[in-house]
Amino acid sequence: MPTAVLLAGASGTIGSAVLRQLEAEGHRVTTVPRAALADGPALTALIVEAKPDVVISCIASRSGSPKDAQAVDYAANLALLDAAKAAGAGQFILLSAICVQKPSLAFQHAKLAFEAALAASGIGYTIIRPTAFFKSLSGQVKRVQAGKPFLIFGDGNLTRCKPISDADLARFITGSIANPDALGRILPIGGPGPAISLREQGELLFRLAGKQPRLKSISPRIFIIAQRVLGIGAPFSGWFAEKSEYARIAHYYATESMLVLDPETRSYNPDLTPEFGTDTLEAHYRALMEGSGGV
Repeated sequence: MPTAVLLAGASGTIGSAVLRQLEAEGHRVTTVPRAALADGPALTALIVEAKPDVVISCIASRSGSPKDAQAVDYAANLALLDAAKAAGAGQFILLSAICVQKPSLAFQHAKLAFEAALAASGIGYTIIRPTAFFKSLSGQVKRVQAGKPFLIFGDGNLTRCKPISDADLARFITGSIANPDALGRILPIGGPGPAISLREQGELLFRLAGKQPRLKSISPRIFIIAQRVLGIGAPFSGWFAEKSEYARIAHYYATESMLVLDPETRSYNPDLTPEFGTDTLEAHYRALMEGSGGV
């Protein structure tokens, strides 16, 4: 049924896909300008006027730095939640991330802090934790097309994920609206399997390009070294602190899988990672190589 929806983060990659899906399903959508998230009274006035049944937040810090994470992943979402409650919204759908299940980074802790606030708020809630996005696995397409080697960490099998397309994730998010099976739940979600490693991503790209695979290994320790060097200046400079955090983020993604973490074994388990949608990474890579922008 058509629903009045307030969407925050509509200018982002996932948010814009959610906006298109909401409009295709006939929902009445009001978008929140990013600047309004820092103005509590203006935000409340906007939401009260929109009278949303559902609020969807797709906002996320762009850099992942501690300052940005606190301001966006926590504070801006908290302001949005307060305004949603004031406006009488019945459901708050949060786009989070699967990596928060093993937190060590500033943005992960900020996301978890807001997840806890949302769960304790009394509003109907749904927390969606996607795995990797197609976009995040596409940074080396042009390298391969240019004949350069595909960069891997270690042997290329340190991490695995079940990436999901923007469109499939958008459909999963809108499918949670007024869905009793989604209320009060944290929902990890990936795209069609099987889980794929970094090495397999590279081999897939070369196969689609009609070339023999050329892989170049880099040790993830390079990020630890960078973090330590940059960390020396972190207490005295915001620039050094931010760059040090970037190195920590890079090391995390080079060594941790984006799959559900088995609570008993504390290992990543592809079989426990739900799948949704029909778009495949292979089709996305092929579309990028053909210049059509991906799926």
